[in-house]
Amino acid sequence: MRHPPRSVLLVVAGAVALIGSVTVPVVTASGAAPACSVEYSVTSQWDSGFQGSVRITNNMAAVSSWSLTFDFAGGQKLSQGWNAKWSQSGKAVTAANESYNGSLVTGASVSAGFIASWSGSNTVPTSFKLNGTSCNTAAEPSPTPDPTDPPTDPAEGTPPALRVWGNKLVGAGGTTRRLLGVNRSGGEFMCVQGRGIFDGPVDDASVKAIADWKANTVRIPLNEECWLGLSNIDPAYAGANYINAVKDLVAKVKAHGMTPVVELHWTYGQYTGNSADVHASCQKPMPDMQYTPAFWASVANTFKSDRTVVFDLFNEPYPDRATSTTTQAWQCWRDGGTCPGIGYEVAGMQDLVDSVRGTGATNVILAGGIAYSNDLSQWLTYKPTDPAGNLTAAWHVYNFNTCSTESCWNSTLAPVAAQVPLVAGEIGENTCAHGFIDQVMKWFDSHGLSYLGWTWNTWDCSTGPSLIGSYDGTPTAFGTGLRDHLRALNG
Repeated sequence: MRHPPRSVLLVVAGAVALIGSVTVPVVTASGAAPACSVEYSVTSQWDSGFQGSVRITNNMAAVSSWSLTFDFAGGQKLSQGWNAKWSQSGKAVTAANESYNGSLVTGASVSAGFIASWSGSNTVPTSFKLNGTSCNTAAEPSPTPDPTDPPTDPAEGTPPALRVWGNKLVGAGGTTRRLLGVNRSGGEFMCVQGRGIFDGPVDDASVKAIADWKANTVRIPLNEECWLGLSNIDPAYAGANYINAVKDLVAKVKAHGMTPVVELHWTYGQYTGNSADVHASCQKPMPDMQYTPAFWASVANTFKSDRTVVFDLFNEPYPDRATSTTTQAWQCWRDGGTCPGIGYEVAGMQDLVDSVRGTGATNVILAGGIAYSNDLSQWLTYKPTDPAGNLTAAWHVYNFNTCSTESCWNSTLAPVAAQVPLVAGEIGENTCAHGFIDQVMKWFDSHGLSYLGWTWNTWDCSTGPSLIGSYDGTPTAFGTGLRDHLRALNG
């Protein structure tokens, strides 16, 4: 079953089924002046209530705190909300910032959601004020470069705090940010195998070598048992030691102007389809309810004050290998619970989004589809609800995957990329060459999308695609393709 956000459980206990099944068109209202903009949306509605959201964009001078006011015109009554301090007096509704999201620089946006009751009509508010100044939802966002523009030079310093704007990722000033870079594997397997935390060096020189390829993003796979410090993990590689090592690597990545993506790779759960080991020692078909929500709550609390960090919820879901139908697979993917063929309680993507947002974190979230993140055919249909409006689709591709042709990309990826940002979190091939990823990068460049090569480790073709032969950045024949392409994009 789907698990609503904790703050909403009491209000909607009798209406969860309706919330999950009723589709309500997004309704947007406009104010009167361009100093700020507010997008007001009804995201779901049932017989006596509805869920709504507001996205506020500050086009004025930077503010250190904010208060949004508007009137409910149809007798609606606010119940509760999140990501803001909500209150209502008569018709007047106020949403004031929380301690963690009060700062809004020019061009920055913040989203907040609420639950309210209604009867008769659910009339949309027609005017909004931000700190007493009238807003106009018709105001255009700050001009942004075309999404095919090359990435910001990592040498320019700290990466931007990211947010979703339509189908783009943008920084606070509205500049488009394509995530182009590499994966840095090791944090998912070394600790559970009792061999350390990372595979190979993660000192400043080795991270600088990544930046020297003109990469602007590094994806960092993690292990939930190691992060949570469970008893089966060597304490030297678990809990605070593990977390501090991850934080240190994130800081080094940022110091070289690159965006860190922290990603959950291996999880707990008994699944005999690929391994009899209950522990987080391999890729499971779905995350587990026992530990994964706690993992993401902890990660989100660790990085919620730093929106330069991106959260990738789960490496490669494959519930389709266990369930009887594709519909069951997608329902398991989003809603979790008891899934056919999986012997543990599953945490769905909605559960994980709720865990992150329940901490107040508004960081950009990536959610990969089914079939080892290679199938996005029903991603839009089953897209989780994100009250922060910062959800992005993730996709993985290798030359041996089902969706590995341009015709498949045109039919299944392009519709998703038209609505939300799309990040190819892993691209690679088992040929020890780069002919296939050249095709992938060409298609993604033509659509202004993001991609990350697998992997910045000194492996060889017998153990998986490896970009480097040495941690000084010397590329393999495969890695030469990505290195040269990133350098060509960024001059």
